[in-house]
Parts: sequence; structure tokens; C-alpha cells
Amino acid sequence: MMNKQTLASVSSLALIAAILLLPVNSDARGRKHGNGGGNGGGQAGLSTIVASMPMQDLSFEEELGLSKMLEEEKLARDVYQVLYEKWNDRTFSQIAGSEQKHMDAVQALFDKYSLVNPISDPTVGVFTDQKLQELYHSLVAKGEQSLVDAYQVGATIEDLDIKDLYDLLEQTDNSDIQMVYQNLVKGSRNHLRSFTYLLSLNDATYEAQFLTAEQISDIITAPRERGRVDENGVQVSGRSGSNTMQRGAGAQVSGRFLMTK
Repeated sequence: MMNKQTLASVSSLALIAAILLLPVNSDARGRKHGNGGGNGGGQAGLSTIVASMPMQDLSFEEELGLSKMLEEEKLARDVYQVLYEKWNDRTFSQIAGSEQKHMDAVQALFDKYSLVNPISDPTVGVFTDQKLQELYHSLVAKGEQSLVDAYQVGATIEDLDIKDLYDLLEQTDNSDIQMVYQNLVKGSRNHLRSFTYLLSLNDATYEAQFLTAEQISDIITAPRERGRVDENGVQVSGRSGSNTMQRGAGAQVSGRFLMTK
């Protein structure tokens, strides 16, 4: 294992190690024609680079965080698959595909550190964490009431994902974990932007449940995020707005700047 104090020498590797997560883009109506958040083909490359980065000491809290996030990404994927089957809105199918890529990125860390996968049953809607199991049923029940309710469910899931990723980023100093989390949270912010946009097309709004209202506003009013980011949330390729490398108007969380555009 490499001591965490020696990581400065590999920081440049982390800069090129992030995944390309394409933003969600829905049509003017958002009904059965949504062009939701695909990721592009960067996950295979991310997994390869994660494996090539130095091994680092892994704390118990970091292991718990990875287990939580893997199942939480499965929750998102499974709910979106069910809502796509219900409403035939491609937004859900495309974001479900994005969530699968999120799972693959976290799985690369499980493989690297030989961790026990918490997903003992890959069946849609089955979870080890009973709180997630209950949440899955409640989200599906709400999302099947109407398409607007389904968009509300999507925004709720992304709100939860972003909040948990922000918290988990504060609990890790492993550059490979930070890199994966920063790219997952970038994708989730794009997904949140899409669901709130679809709600606006239907004269509805989303009220913050996990993040603060200010954080939600900062995210949804910022441009869609493109390209890759490093473990510190700094965009190192692609474009967001007019700059090729920039920090946007972000959320300040426990002293850490988290990029939101």
C-alpha cells in the first residue's frame, strides 16, 4: 500500500483519469421523447486507470462509503428502469444506462481493493440495505402515479445521490476514490438539471429534500457539465460555458469547494 502522503507525485495521473459523463438533454416537451443523461464510453477507460493508480490505505469508513454508493447507484438504475417501462420516456432509459456506468466505476474500486460486493442479488428492486429497499418501493409507488411524479422521483434520487457524494468526499483522502466520486457527482448534477427542466415544462418545481435549497438552485442554474474532472472537482478537459478548464459557481461544503459547472 502507498502511504497517502506520497500521492502528490501521482496527481497528474488523476487529472487524466476521470470519466466522461455526458449531460442529460430532453426535448421541448419531455414526454416519451426525453434524451436523457448518457455517459459516453468513458467508463472502461476509468476502470483501467483506477486499477493502474497506486494502492492506498483504505479505512473502514471508506469501505462503508463505497458499499453505500454502489447500492445507491443500483437504486437509481432500478427505479429509472421501472419508470421507463411505465411511461416509455427515454429520459429514464438513458439515465438508467448512465447509472449502470456509475455502478461500473464504483465496481472498479471494489475489484482493485478486493472488497466484498454488497449486492448479493442483482435482481431489479432487491437491496441488501433495508432502508434502500423501503426507499425503492416508495419511490416506484410515487413515480407510477403520473409522469410529473416520475420526474419528481428522478430529482429526489439525484438530490440524495449528490448529498451523499458530497458527504463521502469529505470522508476520503484516497485520490482514486475522490476521482470516481467527483465524476459521479458531476453526472448526478446533470441528471438533476434535466429532471428539474422537465418539471418546469410541466409547470412544476422541485423542492430540496437532502441538499439545501441554495445548493439545488446553484446546480440547476449552472450550465451542464462536460468533459472530465479530477479528484478535486476541477474540470481538466471538455467545455463548460466558454472555458476549457475552470471552477464554476459551486457549493461550499465543510470548507471544500465542489464544482457545479
